[in-house]
Amino acid sequence: MNITLQKSTIHKSSAVEITGSKSESNRLLLLQALYPNIKIENLSNSDDSVLMQKAIKTGSDFIDIHHAGTAMRFLTAYFSIQEGREITITGSSRMKERPIKILVDALKALGAKIEYLENEGFPPLKIQGTKLAKNKVSLDANVSSQYISALLLIASKLDNGLEIQLNGKITSVPYIKMTLSLLNEIGIETNFKKNTIIVKPIIDKVEPKTLIVESDWSSASYFYSIVALSAVATEITLSSYKKESLQGDSVLAEIYKNFGVETNFEDNQIKLTKVEKDNLSNLNFKLNDAPDIAQTIAVTAFGLGAECKMTGLHTLKIKETDRLIALKTELEKFGAQVDITDESLHLNSSQTINNKISVATYNDHRMAMAFAPLALRTNLIIEKGDVVSKSYPEFWEDLSTIGFQVK
Repeated sequence: MNITLQKSTIHKSSAVEITGSKSESNRLLLLQALYPNIKIENLSNSDDSVLMQKAIKTGSDFIDIHHAGTAMRFLTAYFSIQEGREITITGSSRMKERPIKILVDALKALGAKIEYLENEGFPPLKIQGTKLAKNKVSLDANVSSQYISALLLIASKLDNGLEIQLNGKITSVPYIKMTLSLLNEIGIETNFKKNTIIVKPIIDKVEPKTLIVESDWSSASYFYSIVALSAVATEITLSSYKKESLQGDSVLAEIYKNFGVETNFEDNQIKLTKVEKDNLSNLNFKLNDAPDIAQTIAVTAFGLGAECKMTGLHTLKIKETDRLIALKTELEKFGAQVDITDESLHLNSSQTINNKISVATYNDHRMAMAFAPLALRTNLIIEKGDVVSKSYPEFWEDLSTIGFQVK
């Protein structure tokens, strides 16, 4: 389904309710599978979280998680410790190109029984659930935090817990801390000092507890972009958010000050307000801890005619698509000048925005949503716009609510 966005002006004041964080939801769903006493509120309604729930509950020995990368990593660890059960887990053609060897090697070092069914180092996998006897493993520190979180989420179920040694400089620290914080919330003892993470085993059962998932900051990023690109003074209220967030993407509040967007926290809501910003210079962001907002930032900067440099983007190459190449390709259709390396993007300032461009989305929800705010500056088409259901199914309806002309 292609989405046509006509050049729009948004309302002066709007309110949008965003469902729970996909990152928090998927972690809690796995913990709930291990400790059924846990209850979850404000769960994400994203495709990824729905697929995660189905995979955990199914009695089938064949699981297809489509494009859900987080689910692939977390479930690989989960099914490794389901003693006596053998499953095959697979995904989309793109998922079969996304590496998983680092996680599989770590699990095998602990005693897991996992086979590659097609290409070495990539899904699909055959997993024979077994007891993991060992409790120490070593990983390079710059790997995707999802590999590390996958191990942490099952760690308390191992007889002796788990000690992870991370070698080198750690990336995506907020996502590791998110996982550890959620473990702590349900009563699991952890320790994270320097490059060593320790998770203690659970001797007794986890006490019954209800956990409320904070709304998704990645989804909020598109509204930050909308406020920044709006030609008129506007404010958008988003719920439900907290100032002391576990999500790394909450750095949006600080980053978007550079684009003239102020964030005010009020009663579990954030109010985004456009303020005058004459000088859009020195836009240089290190996004090691929040690479998922790079696409949104790049489009915002382009729409405002600003030069922007971003680093710490090496994990974008193994997402739903190679996001660095995809960003360069699609921005250049609009008239941008973009230079990329394996871990950085440099957008040159440009006052030209080409009209009626058709944006390819590459089966990537963030490509669709990151480019949508450009409709405040030009007409455009988002190809296969229903891809947004991966993380934010109501996205197009919410844009219509705040004033976008969506067809």
